[in-house]
Amino acid sequence: MTDIALYQPNFADQWWSSLANFMTQGGPVLWGLALVAGMCWLVVVERVLFIALIFPNTHQSLVSRWESRDNQATWASRVIRDGWLFDAHTMLFRHLNFIKGLVAICPMLGLLGTVTGMITVFDVIATDGNSDPRSMAAGISMATLPTLAGMVIALAGMFAHARLFKACERREAALSKALRSQQ
Repeated sequence: MTDIALYQPNFADQWWSSLANFMTQGGPVLWGLALVAGMCWLVVVERVLFIALIFPNTHQSLVSRWESRDNQATWASRVIRDGWLFDAHTMLFRHLNFIKGLVAICPMLGLLGTVTGMITVFDVIATDGNSDPRSMAAGISMATLPTLAGMVIALAGMFAHARLFKACERREAALSKALRSQQ
C-alpha cells in the first residue's frame, strides 16, 4: 500500500459539480433565473426577519405612545393614529410588490429558455440534419430545464409572497385594534 492518498471529492465538491453540470445543460438563461431566485429569496428572508424581529418592537412602541395620550377621542389624536397606521402599513408591506414582480418574471425567463433551446435544436437540425438525436439532446435540455426551473421558482415564490402578505395583514389588523380609542 502506498502513502499517496487518492483524492476523493467531498460533499461540497460533488454538490458544486452537479450544480455546474445542471446550469450548463440548462443554458445561459438558467443563470438569469438563478439570479432572480436569489434576489427573491434574499428579500423574502429580509421580510421574515423584519416581521419577526423588528416590527414587534415598533408595534409595542406605537401602542405605548397611544396609551400615554390624554385624550384619544379628539380629531388630532385620530389623525396622529391614522398617520402611525399608515407608516406601519408602509413598513409591513415594503418590498412585497418587488417579490411579486420577481415571481412574475420567472415563468417568462423559463419561456425565454425554451425558445433559445429550441433555436439551438433547429440550428442542429439545419446543420446536421435530423438523423442524430444525440446532437439535438443538448438543445432539448436547454429548452426544458429553464421552463422547469422557472415554474418551480415561481410556485415557491408565490407561496412565500402569499404567506408574507397574510402575516403583514394580521399584524396590521392587530395594531389597528390595539390603537382603537379607549373611551
